[in-house]
Amino acid sequence: MAKDRMCGINTVLIHGGIDGDKRTGAVNVPIYQTSTYKQLHLGETTGYEYSRTGNPTREALEKLIAQLENGKYGLAFASGMAAIAAAFTLFSTGDKILISRNVYGGTFRILDKIFSHFGIKYEIIDTGNITDIETNITENVNVKAILIETPTNPLMEVTDIAAVTKIAKKHNVLTIVDNTFMSPYLQRPLTLGADIVLHSATKYLGGHSDLIAGIIVVNDEELAQKFYFIQNSTGGILSPNDSFLLIRGIKTLGVRIERHQENAGKLAKWLQTQDWVTKVYYPGLPDHPGYKTQLEQADGAGGMLSFEIKEGYNYEAFLDNLKIITLAESLGGVESLICQPSSMTHAAIPPEIRKHIGITDRLLRLSVGIENYDDLAADIEQAAKKAGA
Repeated sequence: MAKDRMCGINTVLIHGGIDGDKRTGAVNVPIYQTSTYKQLHLGETTGYEYSRTGNPTREALEKLIAQLENGKYGLAFASGMAAIAAAFTLFSTGDKILISRNVYGGTFRILDKIFSHFGIKYEIIDTGNITDIETNITENVNVKAILIETPTNPLMEVTDIAAVTKIAKKHNVLTIVDNTFMSPYLQRPLTLGADIVLHSATKYLGGHSDLIAGIIVVNDEELAQKFYFIQNSTGGILSPNDSFLLIRGIKTLGVRIERHQENAGKLAKWLQTQDWVTKVYYPGLPDHPGYKTQLEQADGAGGMLSFEIKEGYNYEAFLDNLKIITLAESLGGVESLICQPSSMTHAAIPPEIRKHIGITDRLLRLSVGIENYDDLAADIEQAAKKAGA
């Protein structure tokens, strides 16, 4: 089995964690659709008592994702935001968390509107500026964690994970990495020193836009026990059925990511040649500021890109006239999805902050799917012509 020896990641995707069902020989882990479990004797269980606390299908997923991230402990939550909330629950009144300057809008919202009520503070910084990070940590003893996205959502800024974790460990600060954009197929932050890895598993891990899920992976046993307590106590667990669907989605992660990435790379280069596009954000482009770092810490640039539409082109008409690419929130599905971050994914961020960091109304984020590349390029081209008419 993949868990018994060193295997390539494509093998682990299919055979990692708990491989099949030993009792029946089923090649897939069954859906244990139960809320509770019969006890053998008073005080003696089969290892399961209640499905909020533990469920065999969810356990199979949790072991699988831990193995994929080169971690020891995995936890599955009802959504990416439930996983992020669990991470923030580690902190106390007066603690401060440093966050990437164009972090996902939902992450900003939960800190700004919910955890602020409990006295947990945050500061938005450029996590690509290592000197800025060190200064913030050194000058503020209340900094307890730094949360980074790399590449960031939606401006695709790259942060040197190893450099950040080195500084964080020196000051006894936790490093939390949202690895949603890259997935463990391309990037494994724990191996670079991160303490906590988060995923909106709704995205690339699930891959088919048919479930909502969140993941946390850690290596430290004490940290893992804290998360198990939070998971069980707050109850934001992933259902057995969605756990099954997520395991199924993960099996094809490798082949999907390769196609996502191939299409995204071609589209990014092509968009750079279009006179109606003023800027393309994609870490796989040689002129991207984080290109070298991306190559060093990840096995590719992924399937996400953003671009700005030139003044004089009607971005609403552009979005309305797309035929194959779907205007929708989310990302990482087999289908191509496009959104306007300023009014959709990042609407929770105050306008002045959006403007300062470059999230304008003319910025569009594209989750490149696995459709035929020529069809995607043709769809964008015809929509652009109508937008400029």
